[in-house]
Amino acid sequence: MAGPFGTLIFFVPVIILFYFMLIRPQQKQMKAHRELVAGLKRNDTVVLSNGMIGKVTRVENDEAMVEIAQGVNVRVVKAMITTVRDRTGVAANDTKQVSKA
Repeated sequence: MAGPFGTLIFFVPVIILFYFMLIRPQQKQMKAHRELVAGLKRNDTVVLSNGMIGKVTRVENDEAMVEIAQGVNVRVVKAMITTVRDRTGVAANDTKQVSKA
């Protein structure tokens, strides 16, 4: 099987492996981020891509106003919001329970 058919038999599993190991998880992650940004609402605590934490004060089409300090509002593109935290400060998509010792 040294011909072109043998080479094709080798590359088909490699392409399938790349799809399931790289492409499909990335698509799932992008879909989850789109849903996170679409569900953004006022008074959500968010983490921006640069590491700043703030509270959403206004949501527009593709932008949001985030209060990063008292009286300091910045306008950010919604795509730059990486995490939405709940009111206790724990990431909303974190499934671990915080227990007190």
